[in-house]
Amino acid sequence: MNSTVPEPWRRAVVLLAVGCLAAVWGLTACGGDGGEPNPPGANARVGPVLLRYAHIAEPPDGPWEKGDDAPFYVWLFNQGENADRLLGAESTVAQSVDIVGADGAVRGPVELPAEKLVELEEGSTHLLLRDLRQQLRGGDYVWITLRFERAGEIALQVHSQIPTYVDDDATDAPGLTSPSPERP
Repeated sequence: MNSTVPEPWRRAVVLLAVGCLAAVWGLTACGGDGGEPNPPGANARVGPVLLRYAHIAEPPDGPWEKGDDAPFYVWLFNQGENADRLLGAESTVAQSVDIVGADGAVRGPVELPAEKLVELEEGSTHLLLRDLRQQLRGGDYVWITLRFERAGEIALQVHSQIPTYVDDDATDAPGLTSPSPERP
């Protein structure tokens, strides 16, 4: 029996299957018995370009508020034989996504030499979600689409890092997280 499934349905089933596999992988990868920390971010591949640790920076003092600019960090490794370039990005949660230098000034595309790791992170070139359209709390997930000159486009579901706020006044040692408040 030969039945044809319309393309939109086939695509939806594939996306659902990939999402389920990612969820199962995420559940089994968290809390491994090695005692090593679980690195932040999403991992993906588009053509020969590997994307690692893609995440929105931890909000500094509470959630990112509507209108804020939020840094987006990702490591890119071009496994291809030819150089590529990250041309830009977009997200529905921000007015725009800019490639910026360490000083916050907008800059052009990011060169991705063959067989080289390029770290877009704090203190160096990175992406910046400008003028957030909604509040974004630590742990929230959003979609960001990255565009490459040769590799094409990829949409990633990335999260805003869960905050690790510290209340130095609540403990005797600086940097230690205070215990839960006691209830009367």
